[in-house]
Amino acid sequence: MEIYDCLLQFTLFQGMSHADLMQVAGHTKFNFSKLSVGKKLVKEGEDCHHLIFVTSGTLRAETVSDDHSCRVTESISAPYILQPEHIFGITQRYSSSFSAETPCSLISIDKQEVLLLLETQLVFRLNMLNMMAAETQRLRHHAWRTAPRTLPERITRFFFSRCLYPAGPKTFHILMQQIAKELNDSRLDISVALNKMQAEGLLTLHRGRIEIPMLERLLM
Repeated sequence: MEIYDCLLQFTLFQGMSHADLMQVAGHTKFNFSKLSVGKKLVKEGEDCHHLIFVTSGTLRAETVSDDHSCRVTESISAPYILQPEHIFGITQRYSSSFSAETPCSLISIDKQEVLLLLETQLVFRLNMLNMMAAETQRLRHHAWRTAPRTLPERITRFFFSRCLYPAGPKTFHILMQQIAKELNDSRLDISVALNKMQAEGLLTLHRGRIEIPMLERLLM
């Protein structure tokens, strides 16, 4: 696949003319790499000095709560950009760990190259602003959404709010007692609701672990 075809997979480069893409491809320092199965790409807390684009393959993302009472693993397929909002701002560190679930192809751009693209490429600059604005608006809207009416709906929102990507397979490493604490409900009620969701084929319960084959099915 040509470099400009790879770039067009990603929102940041969409809308650019062929001439602009050729200029970007010819003047930007891209780093190309491969990641074999099981290899770590970035670790939570590491400095975010690059934009990393996953052009093929599937990543395994792992996010841990501050008190370590909940750990979420999820599969995220290409095309995907690793936490682009973390390259700027107060905390310029990754908040999740990423490793290769399948062989992956990657393109990375150093932060200085990103700043140069922002300065010289209007479409890239607008796409970056739109992406950051959309994320800010999405997060600000969370508090104003209609409150869940039932316990399964509250559990579903709990799951969605802790995932990086709102679809696909997820694994929650968490105790029912902790979910009950988070939702201010009893462990018995949480157990009944989760077992009902399991009977409906929406998830599978294990000791200290909940497997969700398709997160989006919880909304159906």
